Amino acid sequence: MKYVLLALGLSFASLASGTAGDPKAPAQIPNPAIDMEGYLRVSLEASKHRETRRLSEEDFLRMSKEPNTIILDARSKEKYDLLHVKGAMNLSFSDIAVDSLKQTIPDKNTRILIYCNNNFKNAERPFASKLPTASLNLSTYIALYNYGYRNIYELGPQIDLKDSKLPFESAPSGP
Repeated sequence: MKYVLLALGLSFASLASGTAGDPKAPAQIPNPAIDMEGYLRVSLEASKHRETRRLSEEDFLRMSKEPNTIILDARSKEKYDLLHVKGAMNLSFSDIAVDSLKQTIPDKNTRILIYCNNNFKNAERPFASKLPTASLNLSTYIALYNYGYRNIYELGPQIDLKDSKLPFESAPSGP
């Protein structure tokens, strides 16, 4: 595993340098509000942190009932409204930012359980499949880690929705 992470780190470093082996690559266009090298560094740190934070369905369900624990659904509000794990709060990935996290999860020690589209199969409408490398769990985990949250756990398996032990609900329809 450490060799895989080393290889990933070297690949990321090459990509982050902007040259990726091309001496004729154009100079980087500076933007102090975007830091690819920092993102890749944090992604590797989050990857190591995540290794022991993936839960079985049973453990996810058990932990969801414990105090100071929230279930976070980072899918779009539209998909969340169609169907979500009962009791989950919605903060769409595109809305994860400094202020929204302070409002939604003010205590960085709160236990956060996450799941995504790719945890469920045979439910394409609410849980549309993504490429494994584009799984929302990965982006959400990295983002939360980047913002200083460390008490993050992720639903690990892919579960057929009809066989799931997790309770689901839909958001009430509007007026």
